[in-house]
Amino acid sequence: MYQVLYRKWRPKTFSEVVGQPQVTQTLKNELMSGRVAHAYLFTGSRGTGKTTCAKILAKAVNCLHPKDGDPCGECEICRGIDDGSVMDIVEIDAASNNGVDSIRTLREEANFTPAAAKYRVYIIDEVHMLSVGAFNALLKILEEPPAHVIFILATTEVHKLPATILSRCQRFDFHRIPPNEIAARLSYVAGRENASIDPQAALLIARLADGALRDALSILDQCFGRSKHVTEDVVVETAGLVGREHLFQLTDAICRQDSGAALEVIDRLYTASKDMARLCEELSSHFRSLMLIKTMKNPRSLLAVTDAEFGELKEQAGAVSMTMVLHGMDTLQETLEKMFHGGDRRMEFELAMLRLCSPQLDTSPEALLRRVEALERGGARPSAATVPHRPAAISATVSPKSGPEQPEPDAKTAGGEDAKPVRRENALAGPEKNIEKLQTKAEKLTEWPEIVQTLKNYSHTIAAAFNGSTAYVSGDYVLIDAPNEIAFRLLRKPEQRENMRRAIQQVTGRTYNLGPYQKPKEDCRKDDPLARLARKAEDEGIPVETK
Repeated sequence: MYQVLYRKWRPKTFSEVVGQPQVTQTLKNELMSGRVAHAYLFTGSRGTGKTTCAKILAKAVNCLHPKDGDPCGECEICRGIDDGSVMDIVEIDAASNNGVDSIRTLREEANFTPAAAKYRVYIIDEVHMLSVGAFNALLKILEEPPAHVIFILATTEVHKLPATILSRCQRFDFHRIPPNEIAARLSYVAGRENASIDPQAALLIARLADGALRDALSILDQCFGRSKHVTEDVVVETAGLVGREHLFQLTDAICRQDSGAALEVIDRLYTASKDMARLCEELSSHFRSLMLIKTMKNPRSLLAVTDAEFGELKEQAGAVSMTMVLHGMDTLQETLEKMFHGGDRRMEFELAMLRLCSPQLDTSPEALLRRVEALERGGARPSAATVPHRPAAISATVSPKSGPEQPEPDAKTAGGEDAKPVRRENALAGPEKNIEKLQTKAEKLTEWPEIVQTLKNYSHTIAAAFNGSTAYVSGDYVLIDAPNEIAFRLLRKPEQRENMRRAIQQVTGRTYNLGPYQKPKEDCRKDDPLARLARKAEDEGIPVETK
């Protein structure tokens, strides 16, 4: 009978365990020094090696010829444990044997000495499933165990264990296995199975497994059913990553506030027998991906998507605001709870999409925040032209600059020789008279510090050049007031203008033209130190010679 990969390639020694050195090295040192505890607790997420290490430990404490803390695998005890003929190693599934009677039977058996091995080892898997009475029955023997008994408890939910049980065990925490280590193990297994796997395909499987090597081997097993040469396309087809275009369509509809388009997509998916709860989970995960891209500098390792889909996600992340993303995640999580409490799943999802497409219909704090943000940015309702299905490449217009009539204290250095309007006219996106009209209506861009910080993700050079600058919004223009001309020289380069526009779009969710802000002459005169000194002398009656 065919044996699945995760069983066939289960580690036989501590040295073969992947990604858990903090556990395996400690256990090996205890075994080599003879300091074996009477109770161990292995906790961690699924597929990280808890039961595997428990079985290796059970063999190692009874092995006749251990090698550096590892079982030899060749003596009669090791072979007997592997084939199940040694009855002193007992595995108990607490999910199905969680009553007090099962633990009482265990206590009675534990008093008998081992038949063949040195220790009688009880491995209790999913121990958090035991009832309160069973925990109380287990507590007594954990407190005063026979000298020949070792307990190994394994659980994925350690917070459900009573403190009295925790205090009597040596606890070992199993971490999620890093993707690169899972990928290396998959490549090794594929080679031993007379197959091959591309490095990118191995990394994609590792990300899909979410730190669980067992899940990764199961996916690899499925991929081998399609082809002995596993490529990224094979993984995409096997794992069901194809056909996710509807998530982008729903997100675009929310951006455009087009509830009709969203309901049409839902109807099409419902007709195709798509489960609405699953769709809600997928869209929530999609919003999480957008959140990570907008928040982190290098989110690629956290997203289990292909390189092509990651590029599409980055594009869409530039067209949505963080406020909308957070509103979507909160609304979808609430909708999932309602679905699992008996509500009509299609209706609940449609109501959620209506609230996301029309924030004025939602009274939640997140929806109110979206509406306030829209008012601060001009209050215009997004249209299909401003939010395309895939955000279009940002136009190559030059960046304008804007400023209020009263300059910020940091902007005083922008006056005088460094702020000559003649030199800044080269960066204007239109005639000077149009920029002057825009400046009369300019309002300070409050998100500018965040935009400068975001610029570091695209270019540290231009971000450093615009440190200490301010910016203002007027219509479709962002007008920038920088304290030096180096910033504007950099901004004349097409690639740097593109970086600036992308940073502005990522933070504000809108595409702007760029230009420099030219401070009014009266402001420059008011900020001139010599002018201030002359006015002070005149006020004190001191004659001032003028030429």
